[in-house]
Amino acid sequence: MGELSIVIPAFNEEKSLEYSLQKIIDYGEKNFSDYEILVINDGSQDATADIAEKFKAKKVKLIQNPKNMGKGFSVKLGMINAKYDLILFTDADLATPIEELPKFLKSIEEGYDIAIASRSIEGANIEVAQTKYRQVLGKAFPILVQNMVLKDFKDTQCGFKVFKKEAARKIFPRQTLQRWAFDVEILYIAKKLGYKIKEIPVTWIDKGNSKLSPMKDSFKMFYEITKIKYNDLKKEYKP
Repeated sequence: MGELSIVIPAFNEEKSLEYSLQKIIDYGEKNFSDYEILVINDGSQDATADIAEKFKAKKVKLIQNPKNMGKGFSVKLGMINAKYDLILFTDADLATPIEELPKFLKSIEEGYDIAIASRSIEGANIEVAQTKYRQVLGKAFPILVQNMVLKDFKDTQCGFKVFKKEAARKIFPRQTLQRWAFDVEILYIAKKLGYKIKEIPVTWIDKGNSKLSPMKDSFKMFYEITKIKYNDLKKEYKP
C-alpha cells in the first residue's frame, strides 16, 4: 500500500500502548512497503516512554514533550515531524481499530485531502459505548460545534484521522489550541484553506481510557471554540 506515518499522542498510556504498538506494527509489516510510528510522550508519569523505547528497533520513534502540553500540542508535533506522504494520527488505545484504515486510504485515493473517523453517521458501529454521562456530553458538543464554527461534520473528536502530508504541512503550523478542541480547529483551518475532507463511519470500542473530565473540560472546550472564532477574525488562519 505504499508508505505511512502514524502519530500517537500518549499520556499515561502504559495499560494500552504495548498492545496497540504491536497491533500497528503487525498491520504495517503486512500492508505497507514502509512506515514509521511516532509516539509523542506528553509528560507521562508511568511507563509509557519505556514501552515505546522497547519498540525502537521496530520503526517506533519516541518524541518527549518537556512536560504535559496537551493532546493537541502532541499531535501537532508528530504531524510536523512525520516524513511520509500519508499521515495517520490515532489514539493510543486504538478505540478505532487499525483495520479500519483501508476505508480512509480509499477516500484519499478518490481525491480527498483528509479523511476523519465518525461515530455519528450512518454505518458507524459502536461496539462498546461510553458511560451515559459521556454520551450526553458527546451529543451536546457536536451541536455546539455545528452552531458556532463547523456545520459540515457530525463527529470532529474521534481520534483517527488521515492527512496528506501536503495538507498537514499547511494546516498544523496554523494550529493554536493545545488541548481537547484542537480537532475542531484543524478541521476549521482545513476548510478555510480549501481542503477536501471525508467523514467516514467506523467501528469504535470505548476502552475507558479517556482523560477528559466531563464537567471541567467541557467549559474549557467551549472557551477554545470561541477562541477559534476570535483567531479567524484576527486572520490567523488566512491562506
